[in-house]
Amino acid sequence: MTGSGLMIIFLVIIAFIVISFFLSFVPIGLWISAIAAGVNVGIFSLVGMRLRRVKPKRVIEPMIKAHKAGLKVTTNQLESHFLAGGNVDRVVDALIAAQRANINLTFERCAAIDLAGRDVLEAVQMSVNPKVIETPFINGVAMDGIEVKAKSRITVRANIERLVGGAGEDTIVARVGEGIVSTIGSSEKHTKVLENPDSISQTVLSKGLDSGTAFEILSIDIADVDIGKNIGADLQTEQAVADKNIAQAKAEERRAMAVAQEQEMKARVQEMRAKVVEAESKVPLAFAHALENGNIGVSDYYNLKNVEADTSMRDSINKMTDPTRYNDEDE
Repeated sequence: MTGSGLMIIFLVIIAFIVISFFLSFVPIGLWISAIAAGVNVGIFSLVGMRLRRVKPKRVIEPMIKAHKAGLKVTTNQLESHFLAGGNVDRVVDALIAAQRANINLTFERCAAIDLAGRDVLEAVQMSVNPKVIETPFINGVAMDGIEVKAKSRITVRANIERLVGGAGEDTIVARVGEGIVSTIGSSEKHTKVLENPDSISQTVLSKGLDSGTAFEILSIDIADVDIGKNIGADLQTEQAVADKNIAQAKAEERRAMAVAQEQEMKARVQEMRAKVVEAESKVPLAFAHALENGNIGVSDYYNLKNVEADTSMRDSINKMTDPTRYNDEDE
């Protein structure tokens, strides 16, 4: 093969590489689709999107969809929303759905809702088709102490004007639960709640629980009502048990104090007996001293011994007739 032939092959390869790079950088097919759909977009605008790191397909395809639906949006609006991190395709779908449902929704508000992290398309669909939120069983206690369990279904509709900054479904469920508990608690008897469960929904609905939320409460329906435990009786039983334990503790305290006092008295008795024994041990010495000094005579001493003997004999006779008396005294 001659040198000219090699040069031609080399030029063909270079041309193929250049054309491939150009077609990958410049979306010719997307530009043709836009022109065919009636969307006026220049080829250099698509190249500029590439340079700004914007995927032209993410902007042009939603633009074609919006143009066919009759929406007045520009490529700059869609491109700026894409650069802000929004979902361009979902915003356009939400605008189309709002237009079909005669909902006044501008592109700026729709983009703000999307950037706030909410599903704007689902919000528009909820404005047309309300959503039903079912709460779990919520427990409340009536004034008679009976526990009442109620389950409710909340029908809500999205409020487009309050989607940015409004509270979500969890707030709605929490507020409705609080309203159910307070309504049951204000009932004098649990039978009134069972007879007229609509009174719960009417009372809760009249409180305006959807204020500050992204939803509008259409209705609150009580789906099921059950009877729980007798909380009042359980509390009274627990209180009675606590009172009994307190009384037993106080009685045990008094018994311990009585035992301690009894032991103290016994100790004092032993102490007094010891003093008596000590005093009695001094009597013979006193007699001896009195005899020695002539304060008493021998006859007086014998008369005293006779009295002691008579006393001892009477004590022996009394022990034989009533032994329990002296046993108690000995103890």
